[in-house]
Amino acid sequence: MAKFSLYKIPLKNLSQGKHTYEYELDRKFFEAIDGDEVKKGHVNVTLTIKKTSSMYEFNFDLKGVVQVPCDRCLDDMDQEIDSQNRLIVKLGREYSEESDEVVIIPEEEGEINIAWFLYEFVVLDIPIKHVHEPGKCNKAMSSKLRKHRAVSRDEDDDGGEMEDDDGDFADEEEITENIDPRWEGLKGLNLE
Repeated sequence: MAKFSLYKIPLKNLSQGKHTYEYELDRKFFEAIDGDEVKKGHVNVTLTIKKTSSMYEFNFDLKGVVQVPCDRCLDDMDQEIDSQNRLIVKLGREYSEESDEVVIIPEEEGEINIAWFLYEFVVLDIPIKHVHEPGKCNKAMSSKLRKHRAVSRDEDDDGGEMEDDDGDFADEEEITENIDPRWEGLKGLNLE
Protein backbone atom coordinates (compact mmCIF):
# COMPACT_ATOMS: atom_id res chain seq x y z
CA MET A 1 0.00 0.00 0.00
CA ALA A 2 3.01 2.30 -0.41
CA LYS A 3 1.34 3.94 -3.40
CA PHE A 4 -1.46 4.99 -1.04
CA SER A 5 0.74 6.69 1.55
CA LEU A 6 -1.31 9.89 1.08
CA TYR A 7 -4.22 8.05 2.72
CA LYS A 8 -2.34 7.02 5.88
CA ILE A 9 -3.52 8.74 9.02
CA PRO A 10 -1.19 8.65 12.05
CA LEU A 11 -3.61 8.13 14.93
CA LYS A 12 -1.06 8.42 17.72
CA ASN A 13 -0.11 11.97 16.68
CA LEU A 14 -3.68 13.30 16.71
CA SER A 15 -4.64 15.55 19.57
CA GLN A 16 -8.05 15.45 21.30
CA GLY A 17 -10.84 17.09 19.31
CA LYS A 18 -11.79 17.31 15.65
CA HIS A 19 -9.49 17.10 12.64
CA THR A 20 -10.46 17.55 8.99
CA TYR A 21 -8.83 16.03 5.89
CA GLU A 22 -9.77 16.46 2.24
CA TYR A 23 -9.06 14.02 -0.58
CA GLU A 24 -9.71 13.93 -4.29
CA LEU A 25 -10.29 10.48 -5.77
CA ASP A 26 -9.54 10.66 -9.48
CA ARG A 27 -8.77 8.28 -12.34
CA LYS A 28 -5.27 7.56 -10.95
CA PHE A 29 -6.72 6.51 -7.60
CA PHE A 30 -9.28 4.13 -9.14
CA GLU A 31 -6.72 2.59 -11.50
CA ALA A 32 -4.18 2.14 -8.68
CA ILE A 33 -6.68 0.55 -6.28
CA ASP A 34 -7.39 -2.06 -8.97
CA GLY A 35 -11.01 -2.70 -8.02
CA ASP A 36 -13.43 -4.42 -10.37
CA GLU A 37 -16.43 -2.10 -10.15
CA VAL A 38 -14.99 1.39 -10.77
CA LYS A 39 -12.06 2.36 -13.00
CA LYS A 40 -12.76 6.07 -13.60
CA GLY A 41 -14.29 8.91 -11.72
CA HIS A 42 -13.88 12.07 -9.72
CA VAL A 43 -15.02 12.06 -6.09
CA ASN A 44 -14.28 14.68 -3.43
CA VAL A 45 -13.96 13.38 0.11
CA THR A 46 -14.14 15.35 3.33
CA LEU A 47 -13.06 13.35 6.35
CA THR A 48 -13.68 14.57 9.88
CA ILE A 49 -11.98 12.69 12.69
CA LYS A 50 -13.12 13.16 16.26
CA LYS A 51 -10.65 11.80 18.81
CA THR A 52 -11.86 10.80 22.23
CA SER A 53 -9.92 9.09 25.01
CA SER A 54 -10.70 5.55 23.81
CA MET A 55 -11.52 5.78 20.09
CA TYR A 56 -11.48 7.73 16.85
CA GLU A 57 -14.72 8.52 15.05
CA PHE A 58 -14.24 8.92 11.28
CA ASN A 59 -17.04 10.66 9.35
CA PHE A 60 -16.70 10.54 5.56
CA ASP A 61 -18.62 12.79 3.17
CA LEU A 62 -18.22 11.68 -0.47
CA LYS A 63 -19.56 13.65 -3.45
CA GLY A 64 -18.77 13.21 -7.13
CA VAL A 65 -19.27 11.10 -10.23
CA VAL A 66 -17.86 7.73 -11.29
CA GLN A 67 -18.13 5.93 -14.61
CA VAL A 68 -19.57 2.44 -14.54
CA PRO A 69 -20.73 0.20 -17.40
CA CYS A 70 -24.44 0.32 -18.20
CA ASP A 71 -26.06 -3.04 -17.44
CA ARG A 72 -28.00 -2.91 -20.69
CA CYS A 73 -25.64 -1.60 -23.40
CA LEU A 74 -22.24 -1.88 -21.61
CA ASP A 75 -21.23 1.69 -22.52
CA ASP A 76 -19.81 3.81 -19.70
CA MET A 77 -22.33 5.95 -17.87
CA ASP A 78 -21.99 8.56 -15.16
CA GLN A 79 -23.17 7.51 -11.72
CA GLU A 80 -23.50 10.19 -9.08
CA ILE A 81 -21.93 9.48 -5.70
CA ASP A 82 -23.27 11.21 -2.61
CA SER A 83 -22.79 9.33 0.63
CA GLN A 84 -22.00 9.83 4.29
CA ASN A 85 -20.21 7.00 6.06
CA ARG A 86 -18.96 6.43 9.58
CA LEU A 87 -16.06 4.35 10.86
CA ILE A 88 -15.01 3.82 14.47
CA VAL A 89 -11.30 3.08 14.93
CA LYS A 90 -9.85 1.72 18.14
CA LEU A 91 -6.32 0.76 19.11
CA GLY A 92 -5.72 -2.84 20.17
CA ARG A 93 -3.32 -5.77 19.94
CA GLU A 94 -3.96 -6.82 16.35
CA TYR A 95 -5.91 -5.73 13.31
CA SER A 96 -9.52 -6.84 13.19
CA GLU A 97 -12.84 -5.66 11.84
CA GLU A 98 -15.35 -5.98 14.66
CA SER A 99 -18.29 -4.96 12.45
CA ASP A 100 -19.01 -2.90 9.34
CA GLU A 101 -18.28 0.28 11.29
CA VAL A 102 -15.69 -0.77 13.88
CA VAL A 103 -12.03 -1.47 13.10
CA ILE A 104 -9.24 -2.28 15.53
CA ILE A 105 -5.72 -1.15 14.58
CA PRO A 106 -2.55 -2.55 16.20
CA GLU A 107 -1.38 -0.07 18.82
CA GLU A 108 2.30 -0.42 17.89
CA GLU A 109 1.53 0.69 14.30
CA GLY A 110 -0.71 3.53 15.38
CA GLU A 111 -1.85 4.45 11.87
CA ILE A 112 -4.62 3.51 9.46
CA ASN A 113 -4.67 3.58 5.67
CA ILE A 114 -8.15 4.60 4.52
CA ALA A 115 -7.67 4.09 0.74
CA TRP A 116 -9.57 0.79 0.56
CA PHE A 117 -12.32 2.11 2.85
CA LEU A 118 -12.81 5.09 0.50
CA TYR A 119 -13.09 2.75 -2.49
CA GLU A 120 -15.61 0.55 -0.68
CA PHE A 121 -17.72 3.56 0.28
CA VAL A 122 -17.86 4.62 -3.38
CA VAL A 123 -18.78 1.12 -4.57
CA LEU A 124 -21.46 0.70 -1.91
CA ASP A 125 -23.15 3.91 -3.10
CA ILE A 126 -23.61 2.52 -6.64
CA PRO A 127 -27.09 1.02 -7.12
CA ILE A 128 -27.34 -2.67 -7.99
CA LYS A 129 -29.01 -1.88 -11.31
CA HIS A 130 -27.34 0.93 -13.22
CA VAL A 131 -28.68 1.76 -16.66
CA HIS A 132 -28.79 4.81 -18.86
CA GLU A 133 -31.85 7.00 -18.88
CA PRO A 134 -34.39 6.02 -21.58
CA GLY A 135 -33.07 6.94 -25.01
CA LYS A 136 -29.42 7.27 -23.88
CA CYS A 137 -28.27 3.66 -24.41
CA ASN A 138 -26.07 2.71 -27.35
CA LYS A 139 -28.53 2.36 -30.28
CA ALA A 140 -26.60 -0.48 -31.94
CA MET A 141 -26.48 -2.53 -28.75
CA SER A 142 -30.16 -1.87 -28.02
CA SER A 143 -31.16 -3.12 -31.47
CA LYS A 144 -29.03 -6.27 -31.03
CA LEU A 145 -30.62 -6.87 -27.64
CA ARG A 146 -34.09 -6.54 -29.18
CA LYS A 147 -33.11 -8.86 -32.04
CA HIS A 148 -31.77 -11.61 -29.77
CA ARG A 149 -34.33 -11.55 -26.97
CA ALA A 150 -36.54 -14.57 -26.40
CA VAL A 151 -40.05 -14.39 -27.87
CA SER A 152 -42.99 -16.79 -27.71
CA ARG A 153 -44.10 -18.75 -30.82
CA ASP A 154 -47.34 -16.77 -31.04
CA GLU A 155 -45.44 -13.50 -31.36
CA ASP A 156 -44.14 -12.42 -34.75
CA ASP A 157 -40.67 -10.96 -35.15
CA ASP A 158 -41.88 -7.36 -35.28
CA GLY A 159 -44.38 -7.68 -32.44
CA GLY A 160 -41.81 -6.93 -29.77
CA GLU A 161 -43.00 -5.61 -26.48
CA MET A 162 -39.69 -4.08 -25.49
CA GLU A 163 -39.95 -0.37 -25.10
CA ASP A 164 -37.77 1.88 -27.19
CA ASP A 165 -34.35 1.83 -25.44
CA ASP A 166 -35.98 1.47 -22.06
CA GLY A 167 -34.99 -2.17 -21.99
CA ASP A 168 -37.95 -3.21 -19.89
CA PHE A 169 -39.66 -6.19 -21.39
CA ALA A 170 -43.38 -6.83 -21.25
CA ASP A 171 -45.12 -6.45 -17.93
CA GLU A 172 -45.94 -9.66 -16.12
CA GLU A 173 -49.64 -9.10 -16.82
CA GLU A 174 -48.95 -9.12 -20.56
CA ILE A 175 -46.80 -12.23 -20.25
CA THR A 176 -49.51 -14.16 -18.41
CA GLU A 177 -52.04 -13.24 -21.12
CA ASN A 178 -49.90 -15.07 -23.71
CA ILE A 179 -50.06 -18.51 -22.07
CA ASP A 180 -49.02 -21.46 -24.23
CA PRO A 181 -52.22 -23.23 -25.39
CA ARG A 182 -50.82 -26.59 -24.25
CA TRP A 183 -50.88 -25.36 -20.66
CA GLU A 184 -54.31 -23.78 -21.07
CA GLY A 185 -55.88 -27.27 -21.12
CA LEU A 186 -54.41 -28.09 -17.70
CA LYS A 187 -56.35 -25.27 -16.02
CA GLY A 188 -59.56 -27.34 -16.00
CA LEU A 189 -58.02 -30.34 -14.23
CA ASN A 190 -59.22 -31.03 -10.72
CA LEU A 191 -56.29 -32.54 -8.82
CA GLU A 192 -58.09 -33.00 -5.49
